[in-house]
Amino acid sequence: MQTISFKPKFFSSIRHYDRKTFTQDLMAGVIVGIVALPLAIAFGIASGVSPEKGIITAIVAGLMISLFGGSKVQIGGPTGAFIVIVAGIIQQYGIEGLTIATLMAGVFLILLGVLHLGTIIKYIPYPIVVGFTSGIAVTIFTTQIKDLLGLTMDSVPSDFIEKWIAYIRELATIDWWSAAIGVGSVALIASWPMLVRKFHLSPLKSLPGSLVAILLMTVAALLLKQYAGVTTVETIGDRFSINSTLPDAVMPQLSWETIKMLVGPAVTIAVLGAIESLLSATVADGVIGDHHNSNTELIGQGIANLASPLFGGIPATGAIARTMTNINNGGRTPVAGIIHAVVLLLIFLFLMPLAQYIPMACLAGVLVVVAYGMSGWRSFLAMARRNPKSDVTVLLMTFFLTIIFDLTIAIEFGLVCACLLFMRRMAETTEVHAVLNEIDLNQDADMERGNLEHLTIPKGVEVYEINGPYFFGAGTRFEDIMARYGHRPKVRIIRMRKVPFIDSTGMHNLENMCRMSQKEGVTVVLSGVNPKVEELLQRNGFPELLGQENICNHIDLALSRASEICEQNQA
Repeated sequence: MQTISFKPKFFSSIRHYDRKTFTQDLMAGVIVGIVALPLAIAFGIASGVSPEKGIITAIVAGLMISLFGGSKVQIGGPTGAFIVIVAGIIQQYGIEGLTIATLMAGVFLILLGVLHLGTIIKYIPYPIVVGFTSGIAVTIFTTQIKDLLGLTMDSVPSDFIEKWIAYIRELATIDWWSAAIGVGSVALIASWPMLVRKFHLSPLKSLPGSLVAILLMTVAALLLKQYAGVTTVETIGDRFSINSTLPDAVMPQLSWETIKMLVGPAVTIAVLGAIESLLSATVADGVIGDHHNSNTELIGQGIANLASPLFGGIPATGAIARTMTNINNGGRTPVAGIIHAVVLLLIFLFLMPLAQYIPMACLAGVLVVVAYGMSGWRSFLAMARRNPKSDVTVLLMTFFLTIIFDLTIAIEFGLVCACLLFMRRMAETTEVHAVLNEIDLNQDADMERGNLEHLTIPKGVEVYEINGPYFFGAGTRFEDIMARYGHRPKVRIIRMRKVPFIDSTGMHNLENMCRMSQKEGVTVVLSGVNPKVEELLQRNGFPELLGQENICNHIDLALSRASEICEQNQA
């Protein structure tokens, strides 16, 4: 029985902790906290909740992931991938529904870790990951057009196509000041690294472009309002009331009906959270030369998603961009993640009221840049051009289903499609062919004679060879090949030396073929059966069906047995 694999990296990292490591973690934690601030606010608002809930998520979930996670450098919090899911759940089930779904997702994540399924999550096909990530990026970009351009719209349709039709219809209501701030924010964030290099602003190198854009555009909006009388630029304060006090933990009312209704959204949150956190941890391992514990990481993510909604937060997972920022600034233990949560807490308690002056167009610009980074368009195009048609089909199906419907449907259909295509591909790897007249011994591993180059097949004997796993799909191919000959042999030898395993479908097909052959008066002899396959044949009664003497270790014995049967029939 497997034991629970729960070994948080925090506790092993602090055993030999020193002042030098703390100094590095302190610097990295402060910088990551500053980087996380604008993203937490933007992700919260884009998800359909108030800005402080995004920061609360980063504080609570970030702390839990650093304390109980399986990676030394993972930084957790709200991410862009959850925007579409969270917004959809709130729209359909309300804030309470989101809270319950997140709690359920936390339980599912813990179960995945306890059941040692951390490594299985990694085997989700890459085309599905690229497809839904690119689809989420396009969806995020689409949701930000209204605020980016300052369009005057009472409500924005939830459907992707209807949304763009509404945008085009309302394009005349664009607010040029808001559009200038939004587009200017995108340009500033994109060009910030180049500006730092060009103007030798090394002291400002650690400041994220998103924070610089928020600071400058907030000042610009205030100056426009104060001195130019521009009041059309909508800010966070115009849409939300800012609350800078930490809420008390509140457990929502649970009912069996509500839990059943929210299983689908909760599974989606859990699967996406697991994929993103393990992907982030794997990328981090390659940079710092460490190995994360997948199962512990999932349990840590589950604990974070149990704690976050109790304080009004939203789903959280490992964030690749913030994790890489942590590594690049010297963070090497979970202490850096804890410091990042403390920095956000201090900002939340003492500076949160200032967030009301941030323009919504600027936050939209931040999310447009996030969407561009998520899109992975180079990987998408490379995969679409170079990969097999089956992979491209899964990629495009997942991408378009994510955009047109939602992520839950996209992942479900993508996985089903990928599994079906994989099964088809596996079935095609199994070859079944007839051997005519002579058997070439040069490549035979199941021969005992060493001086002969060929074995002649006796008259009245047919030899068929299975090359590969014998399971669904192979049986019908066998029947098609046997039907080509039209005549009825006395003995039918089935060479299974290259069959590594056989499943229940293959066993059923093989049994049917043996019984049909017996009805036709044809004796079936199996040759070269490996020990694992022979054990399965024994369990399924093949010695009684064929006779133990007709299950041979190699082709030499099988041909000798076939000759005996032919002689007995002639006698």
